[in-house]
Amino acid sequence: MSRLTLLCLSMVFAAPLAASAQVGIDPLSSSPSPANALTNPSYKVDIAFLFDLEKKFAHDTATGGGAAFAKWFADDAVTLADSEAPVIGLAAIAANTTWSADQYQLIWTPDGGRMSPAGDMGFTWGHYAGHGKDRNGNAVDTGGRYMTVWKRQADGTWKVELDASNREPAQKDDCCKLP
Repeated sequence: MSRLTLLCLSMVFAAPLAASAQVGIDPLSSSPSPANALTNPSYKVDIAFLFDLEKKFAHDTATGGGAAFAKWFADDAVTLADSEAPVIGLAAIAANTTWSADQYQLIWTPDGGRMSPAGDMGFTWGHYAGHGKDRNGNAVDTGGRYMTVWKRQADGTWKVELDASNREPAQKDDCCKLP
């Protein structure tokens, strides 16, 4: 094969991959989900599938608030957060996520994920950020790390079985600053 033929073939096959090579999730975007086979040697189709679930989950949450967030959970799901008791079961999770999208925005971006060998469970992890206001109208921003455990349900849908989060640790230079 000539160099020109090889170059043309590489452009044909690389273009679709590069077009879908977004890293992170824009919850309001309708473009394909993340992962870049050209720059990430651990890219796998099953991880892209999990990232696509995260993107849909994030989009629903960004537009529908807490009620939309809760709809992604399995009946027996669990949520874990810093300094809080576990919230167990879909009904309890729904009762605990009553914010509206105009009151509070929760966004997240996966950094990675893994799929079980059977392809029926997987997990993602990454960063989250929450933006809202307190009773006095002052901005309240939170952020940290999260992990979502996904499981394929008997009906073939995928639901969140576990959502765990913790706040980011302080930056190394934040320790000893005086106000």
